Amino acid sequence: MKSNNFKILGLDPGFGRIGYAVILSQANKLELINFGCWETDKKLSLPDRLKQLADFLDNLLLKKKPDLVAMEKLFFAANTKTALEVGEARGVMLAAVARLNLPIAEYTPAQVKLAVTGDGRADKKQIQKMLKLIFKSIDNIKSDDAADAVAVAVCAALTKQLFSTAK
Repeated sequence: MKSNNFKILGLDPGFGRIGYAVILSQANKLELINFGCWETDKKLSLPDRLKQLADFLDNLLLKKKPDLVAMEKLFFAANTKTALEVGEARGVMLAAVARLNLPIAEYTPAQVKLAVTGDGRADKKQIQKMLKLIFKSIDNIKSDDAADAVAVAVCAALTKQLFSTAK
């Protein structure tokens, strides 16, 4: 890793859909390298879907070689079954990152919104608008999961820049 270049993989944990984004932070500039939304096969059993997720994440981590993985913390409790499934998927994701000894940064949705928009209560449209301003060459990101992953990566980059300049 070069001191001026820092590659961040942002993840929006989910069970059925996982948002991911790779950004490069260099000399206080951010470049969006890749983003998307990956889905598990709904016809598979829970263990098979978790294995599918582990395989996808292992491949993504080895292919993209991030210096840091940023992940959104879970923040809901309306549906217990969904919360448990997302928690299990998040555990698979954390284990995949830990197996490669990569640093993990975790942020609440409010922290991500505050870092990206300046408002911890911003809505999805405000986040999309700021992402368009930050990465001038992109249109709205079609998937909310992918947009959330980009926002998490941006939050990590801005946090890293803030703390590296404070030293």
